[in-house]
Amino acid sequence: MSATQLSALARTGDPHTALRRFLALDAAVTGANALAYLALSGPLGRLFGVGSTLLLELGALLAVYAAAVGLLASRARPAALPVRAVVEINLAWTAVSCLALALWLTPSTAGAVWTVLQALTVAGFAALQYLALRARQDISA
Repeated sequence: MSATQLSALARTGDPHTALRRFLALDAAVTGANALAYLALSGPLGRLFGVGSTLLLELGALLAVYAAAVGLLASRARPAALPVRAVVEINLAWTAVSCLALALWLTPSTAGAVWTVLQALTVAGFAALQYLALRARQDISA
C-alpha cells in the first residue's frame, strides 16, 4: 500500500493524523468488543460455544487494552515505541486466536467464524498502524 493509498484510507494527508485515526479505530472496535464480552458473556458464550468466564476475562483484558490504545491515539504525535508495541500485540492476538482455534477451543460454527473474523480485523489494524507509522517516519527522514 502506498502512502497515497494510506492517506486516502485515513482521509488525511498528514501521517500523524492517519496514525492517530487508525489507533483510535482500533481502540473503539476493541472497546466495543470488550463491552459486549463483559455485558453479554452468557449469551455470547452460548452462541460461540465457549465459556462465559473466558469471555469475561477477555472482556476485561480488552477493556484495559482499548483504554491504553485510546490514550495513545489521543497524543498529537504518538511515540514510535508504543505504536510498535500495539502493532506487535495485535499480531500476537491474531496468532494466538488462530492457535487457540486450531489447538484448544472447540467453538460452535459461529464461534469459529467470529474468531477468524476478529483475528483478520486485528491483523488489519496492525497492518494499517505499521504502514502509517512507516509513512510518518519516511516524512520525518
